[in-house]
Amino acid sequence: MPQDRPQITMVPTDGGPIQAYICGEGPLVVMLPSMGRGAGDFDRLATDVAAAGYRVACPEPRGLGASAAPDRQETLSTLAADVAAVITEIGDGPAVVVGHAYGNRIARMTATNHPELVESLVLLACGGFIPVTEEMGVAMRTIFDTRNPPEARLDAVARAFFAPGNDPSVWADGWHGSLARHQEQATVNTPVSDWWAGGTAPMLAVQPADDQLAVPANADALVEAVGDRVEVVVIPDAGHALLPEQPEAVAEAVIGWLEHRRAETRV
Repeated sequence: MPQDRPQITMVPTDGGPIQAYICGEGPLVVMLPSMGRGAGDFDRLATDVAAAGYRVACPEPRGLGASAAPDRQETLSTLAADVAAVITEIGDGPAVVVGHAYGNRIARMTATNHPELVESLVLLACGGFIPVTEEMGVAMRTIFDTRNPPEARLDAVARAFFAPGNDPSVWADGWHGSLARHQEQATVNTPVSDWWAGGTAPMLAVQPADDQLAVPANADALVEAVGDRVEVVVIPDAGHALLPEQPEAVAEAVIGWLEHRRAETRV
């Protein structure tokens, strides 16, 4: 995490403790990573957001770091309950919840089930409505199968997660197959209609222009579903990975939203 001596908090939950990395001071922002990946994906964004005057919490998914491994039949509601516990333990009032890719499903489920804890949502690469193509499904399976040669997995990372010409090697590692399987089961166990609208929370959808997994039609469908409750920002030259591809543009969009929401709540 971004600080030399990151604060680490263990948050008690019904399913065992969740480890969260904390940095900065100010209104709480919680960041949830992509499928099968850990909190470290937010190192750069957490640093930038904390420097802008916010307290950032990055929980490790179950089974990573010191977070308890899942020992139950997961749903997006059980994963959202973990996020609610983090907000309650760390925050002072409702939080802005940032979800990257798979994390935005958990973020929207949290806003649906625990509206009093969520001030607003930031959805980085907001998919889940338009099914992925078979080609992208094969790429995902290749990435998470450690029996495949490293070069084949990296090629799949490039095709599925990065815009043409961007360097996928920054995400050569950090893939956790067991975590991804549990998260996929949680998706199967939860109808899209349960979480898609994000409750009643205001939302910012940060849409990568070259996303092959959460294609831009997902953001269009969200606008159609909830209208002006969602604002869409398109990031050029970015694929599903987004965070390592365009860190400055992502930070600008996220911090701009946070400042807008902070001003709104002061009125």
